[in-house]
Amino acid sequence: MSKQAPSPGYASGDWQRSQEQRRQERGTPGRIDEHRPSATRKFGENKPKTKGLSQREDTKRRGRPEGREQDSLSRRDDYTGTFRVKKKKEAVFKVVKKVSPDVFIPSVVSVGNLAKLLNIRLDRLQHKMVQVGMKAESSYDYILNAEYASLIAMEFNRNPVVNDEAAFDIFAPPECTDRSALPVRPPVVTIMGHVDHGKTTLLDTLRSTSVAAGEAGGITQHIGAFSVDVPNQDPSSSTSHRSITFLDTPGHAAFSAMRARGASVTDVVVLVVAADDGIMPQTREVLELVRKEQDNVALIVAINKMDKPGVDAEEIEKALLAEDVQLETFGGDVPVVHVSGLTGQGLPQLVETISLVAEMRDLRAEDSGTVQGYVLESKVDKGLGPVATVLIRRGQLTPATHLVCGTTHCKVRLLTSPHGTSVKTVGPGAAVVVTGWKDVPNAGEEVISGSESDIKRAISNRLRKAELEATLKDLDSINETRRTEREARETEGQEEQTQKPVEETKKELKLMIKGDVSGTVEAVAGSLQGIGNHLTGVKIIATGVGPVTESDVMRAKASEATIVAFSVKTPRPVQSEAKVQEVPIIESDIIYRLMDEIKDRVLKLLPPLIETRVSGEATVMQLFEIKLKAKQVKKIAGCSVINGAINKTRKARVVRDGKTIHSGTIETLKHLKADMTEVSKGLECGIAFAGWDELQPGDVVQVFQEVEAVRTL
Repeated sequence: MSKQAPSPGYASGDWQRSQEQRRQERGTPGRIDEHRPSATRKFGENKPKTKGLSQREDTKRRGRPEGREQDSLSRRDDYTGTFRVKKKKEAVFKVVKKVSPDVFIPSVVSVGNLAKLLNIRLDRLQHKMVQVGMKAESSYDYILNAEYASLIAMEFNRNPVVNDEAAFDIFAPPECTDRSALPVRPPVVTIMGHVDHGKTTLLDTLRSTSVAAGEAGGITQHIGAFSVDVPNQDPSSSTSHRSITFLDTPGHAAFSAMRARGASVTDVVVLVVAADDGIMPQTREVLELVRKEQDNVALIVAINKMDKPGVDAEEIEKALLAEDVQLETFGGDVPVVHVSGLTGQGLPQLVETISLVAEMRDLRAEDSGTVQGYVLESKVDKGLGPVATVLIRRGQLTPATHLVCGTTHCKVRLLTSPHGTSVKTVGPGAAVVVTGWKDVPNAGEEVISGSESDIKRAISNRLRKAELEATLKDLDSINETRRTEREARETEGQEEQTQKPVEETKKELKLMIKGDVSGTVEAVAGSLQGIGNHLTGVKIIATGVGPVTESDVMRAKASEATIVAFSVKTPRPVQSEAKVQEVPIIESDIIYRLMDEIKDRVLKLLPPLIETRVSGEATVMQLFEIKLKAKQVKKIAGCSVINGAINKTRKARVVRDGKTIHSGTIETLKHLKADMTEVSKGLECGIAFAGWDELQPGDVVQVFQEVEAVRTL
């Protein structure tokens, strides 16, 4: 069969020489088919040149310089090994810089949603996460924070922009640098100390009203605020009297948060120590609070109950010195005053000392401009709605002022002094009850004035931040729950595999707390939260201020929770609804009694602890066989009672070589030939178990009873 002739215009030798020549010029081995259809050409390969022309002739025919063609060929040969002359386009691609597009990343985002934001496939994103060491977090529903999501976005040449940060908020303006030009403000004095050391009685004498008698259990459970006019010690002043604002804080251990809040807003702390009780835990706690705020707070020690016979104030002073309190009595700088809340002994000296300390501190504040203060207490007042006791630090508060506190706001409708009288303006250093809040503000939060539009913008941003913080707080628990659900789905249907024993879950007593003021609710929630152990505990599902309502009952019913009504009354219709819905309501006015009640309920959630108490032991001496009817033989163990008494009605077990080999009931108990119910120590008896007769000489028969032990936390 003859070979196919070459293309027209070529001689046989010329055709072969042109092929050889082209291979040498390109430096590529093998044969290149110039007549291959365009659909089968490789990427970057030129179209077939005109038939019948050599490479150089084809270049000249297309009007390109010969030297340039050779230069282009040599460059492209090193890169692809194929014929290409697009030199200009190649140079353009080398100078172009890649631009990373912006992508807006939320503060929290799941892996699946991140793939949608980046506009990539989920499996590609997961593959990249595995490469960077995030295999455990690569599931589609795993929630990432903004930092990790931004790092992943940069792996895909994106420019992450986190857009959830608040763009606006209201802050207090900076304080005036030249404080000497500011007017003098009243000092804020906080009375602190251990429970039942006479703090409220001491203040009661100062303002000549009876408060301690009205406190539940005789202990303070709120922060009380009032002002007292005292003679002015400054002769250069134009007024003969000056005002001192007193704060009374609780002394019970449960109200540590309220004491810390009182110490943070005060100028002078009066530490009350009972002369007949000495240094107590809450006394040391107050000293620690003062040390933390020593640059802003002055300390005065008042040794109370000096009217009692036999008390020794010198011992109290030495005990305070041992707690590193440098009293003036021993050459220190902390004043000490001996007082009596009942008789009024030493109170003028205490007031004079407070005035002198306040003058030495030169307390001044701006009485104009932005109003700044702190919420001491808040509650829902019948007829007035949410009200809050606010301590003013700067500015003049007047009715119709717009205030913001946390995530709530108000337009001041009414200002009431702690004495119950209506006032038109309140200056720095004074406490006032503010009416007009949209919601009950949280105790301890800062109050700032502003325009209505600015306050609305600030609240919107604060609410978004609060939701974000709540979500971030629950990230770990959400991811753990989802991981557990995935593992459960993966192991579903594999019953043939050995299953691990299920660990006992922690039981929780769910509580919904309602109180009279927000500070008390905070303290009660903090005290009850710590009750429990690794097996059971308390979970606070909701807190609120005001009386118990029907909606609270329905919510508690849905959550299987118990309602705690602290210092608030439950209306009769609500009590009837709670009884129908089987929702328990615990009412209490005293914190330690409430804690005892909750502890008892938590103890009931614990699994029973069964203790085994051995009441008698007998040693098997010899075995006897007794023939019964129908040729049946029964083994009887001849035993000697060595401890206690063997009672037939109780459970029994057989111990052999220190191990229990059988537990059951005694079917037969005989002494000589008489059937016995109980055989005492030192006697011999015959014992046979029901349905078991494998006793051996030397075995020990123990009679025991199971008793449920009292559990503790």
